[in-house]
Amino acid sequence: MRLAGAHAAVRRIWTVELRPRAGGPALVCPACTAHTPALTGTSARSAVLAHLASHARADALPTYLRSCQCRARGCRWHPRHRGCAGPVLLALTRDGSGRAWRLADTCAACAAATSNTAVVPDTLSGSLRQQASPVSPPPAARSHAGLQERVRVRVREMLTYLGTTLPRFTSPAARLLALQCALRADARGHVRLPVGLLRSMRLRQNRELWLELAHAGWLELPDLRALPMQVRLLDATVLDQTTGRRARCRAADWALRPVPLILPAAAPALRLAALVLAAHTGASAEHNTDMDVLTRQCGHSPQQTGELLDRLVSTRTLRAWHHDRESDEVFWQLPQPQAGTRSVVLPHGHRA
Repeated sequence: MRLAGAHAAVRRIWTVELRPRAGGPALVCPACTAHTPALTGTSARSAVLAHLASHARADALPTYLRSCQCRARGCRWHPRHRGCAGPVLLALTRDGSGRAWRLADTCAACAAATSNTAVVPDTLSGSLRQQASPVSPPPAARSHAGLQERVRVRVREMLTYLGTTLPRFTSPAARLLALQCALRADARGHVRLPVGLLRSMRLRQNRELWLELAHAGWLELPDLRALPMQVRLLDATVLDQTTGRRARCRAADWALRPVPLILPAAAPALRLAALVLAAHTGASAEHNTDMDVLTRQCGHSPQQTGELLDRLVSTRTLRAWHHDRESDEVFWQLPQPQAGTRSVVLPHGHRA
């Protein structure tokens, strides 16, 4: 009896293309015979993500059977790097025009090296996550430190997802608003935003931000006169979150005051940059991530991101930062190192 190859037929790469048609784009999937009616601009992105998610669930595999599909094809999806490394993740990639989308099993190193790519968070993977990893969290995750780390990870995952699904030109204020809506939405995509929340974010009565997200097809334009404000999201993937609503609301609250980089009175661009850094700041003494990750989640170019980091240093929110151009990693230091941790010496050429 042959035991090997039980899952050999499962090809964990799915692609979808939006082709122009009279009345609106049509969704074309080579992996199935699905035909969709003409889509409007507000529903096309949501339909693409929902269709890709359905394929991932139908072809679910346990984690130990999954492999990097990019490597299987000679790593043609990105520039050369040091090779495959890290866990195998679900990576969502779109082309520059936004018409072609790919969802595939990709190792962490290849996903980081591929342009216009975001890792689909565990909180958005629905039944796929439940089938692949039914293991309960370790006891340490239930401690206070473990809880804080899970909150930080949840925010980081959602920032990563929004960095790909939202248009690249989405403003920092709109990204902050989208993050709150995504984390606070219920199972039907409905969000109830109290007046105090919008006031604390300095976004009350800012119609342009809602228009920006509505034109991107991410949500329906709400009635700004209603108190509290009621919002309906159109992103089907955001609705398929496995974590409880209470846990997601806790992450949303932390995103308003992202310890240890809290800037309540700063401009949205600076607040978003501080939030992204805080989401990537762990308990270790060394804090770093790729420049491409920062630019994607902040919605800026590398030069603009560097200017924002300089401003964080000038306001003493950061002690220093450095961009290693060889590895494309960004390192940063907090003003006061945590007790019990050794100080970190940044590479030569750091900014202070």
